[in-house]
Parts: sequence; C-alpha cells; structure tokens
Amino acid sequence: MGTTQLESVPEPKYWHLKTVLSEALETEFTVGEILPNERDLAARFGVARATLRQALEQLELEGRLQRRRGVGTTVAPPRVGVAVGTEQHAWPGANDDVWQPADCTQAVPPASVADALESGRDEPVHTVRRSRVTHGQPVAAELLYVPQSSVPDLTAIDAPSGAARARAVLRELQHLDLEGQESAVELGSARADDAKELDRLPGAPVLVVTTRYLAEGRTAALSVATYRADTCRLTFGDSGGVEIHQDPERRAS
Repeated sequence: MGTTQLESVPEPKYWHLKTVLSEALETEFTVGEILPNERDLAARFGVARATLRQALEQLELEGRLQRRRGVGTTVAPPRVGVAVGTEQHAWPGANDDVWQPADCTQAVPPASVADALESGRDEPVHTVRRSRVTHGQPVAAELLYVPQSSVPDLTAIDAPSGAARARAVLRELQHLDLEGQESAVELGSARADDAKELDRLPGAPVLVVTTRYLAEGRTAALSVATYRADTCRLTFGDSGGVEIHQDPERRAS
C-alpha cells in the first residue's frame, strides 16, 4: 500500500482520519478482514498512533469495526435491524417471540424496578434472563421482572431455576389480558454480566430498551433489554414510540 498524507484541515485530525479510514474500509477491505497493525496504519496515513487509536475507537463506536482480543481489528458486518415495537401487543414468550429463555431466579430486584412494579422493595420477584441472537451473533440480553402477583398459579417444577422455570413463568403470563405496553430507549454502557453475554468489553456502548407490560391497571411485568449499540439499529412499529427521560435516576436497570 502507498503512503497517504493527510492534508491540513480545520476539523480534528482524528476525525478527518476516521473519514479516510471509512472510505478505505469500503474500497479495500471485506467484512471480517483483519486490518494491518497500528504501527503500519499510522505510518501509511502519517499520523501518531494516538491519533489513529482515536479514529479506530470512533469507527468501533459507529459499528464499522470490531476489536477483539487475540484477533485484532476486523471489519464489522452491516448493522442488523432489530424490531422493537409492533402494531400488536404481545406478552413475552408468545409464539412469534424471538427471545430465548436462559434462566429464571427469584430475587429482590433493584429499587427502581420494584418502584415500577409497585411491589415492596424487599419483595422477591421472578427474574427471567433471556437472550437474542441474529445471524449467529448475540445482539441483546434481557432481564424480565415478573412479580409473583402476576403469576399466582405458577406450579412447582423440579428445577428451581433454569430455562424450564423461565418458560413456566412466561406461560403463566399468557393468562393475563394484556392491556398495553410502553417502551423507552436510552444509551448506556454495558455492565460486566451483559458484556460477557454480548461478547463485548465492560463499558461498551449499548442501547437499553425498558418495556412496561400493563394488565389489570398496573405494571404486570417489566423488561430491561440491553442491545449492542455497535451492531444493532432499532426499528419500531406504528405503535412504538421513543420516550426521552432527562432524569437518569428513572432508568430501570
């Protein structure tokens, strides 16, 4: 490859470099291809490695690159469109649900979740953990909080936790008449448990979708779904809106 020197521009050098790199990704590299190391890239574009790292980090944030330990920096596939809202409301676990149940435990939820569910802050709830995979890659992880009052007829099963327990909770939810659901979206950072499940590093950018399921005039279940911001583009149906909260304390997580 030849050497390309950056021209003097008024915008930050790393931002201009990001644009140049973005064009190179489209013309010189294919999805999954490993980029040259930082030293070679810095020499090619005539910039300091610190400037290069800033540009690479921005491209990773935008979902153009994936940086993986032991592999290097690779060209990321196009973002997948993940539907969130639909014209028809449905309980989690309905026949066309794309989420896969992984586990279910009974535990006291975070205070913000207990307040949203209008349950006692010391009252355990069913916590269903689910995952979502698209094109073979994990794109989202969900915690679904279900108070015991929403599934009063939940029958005892042999396993106190696990996927079987999760499916049992989801089946019982179907017995309630769903009156509606409300979703809110905000940008966040991946916590350690979510990062592990999503194959990201802790602190990676994520999109958090909080959904309240309404029945009998109350919040019958609360979903907190964490989507990979580097690979997902959220799409909404006609009834799906985006609610903006200026108070960060209102986030249920």
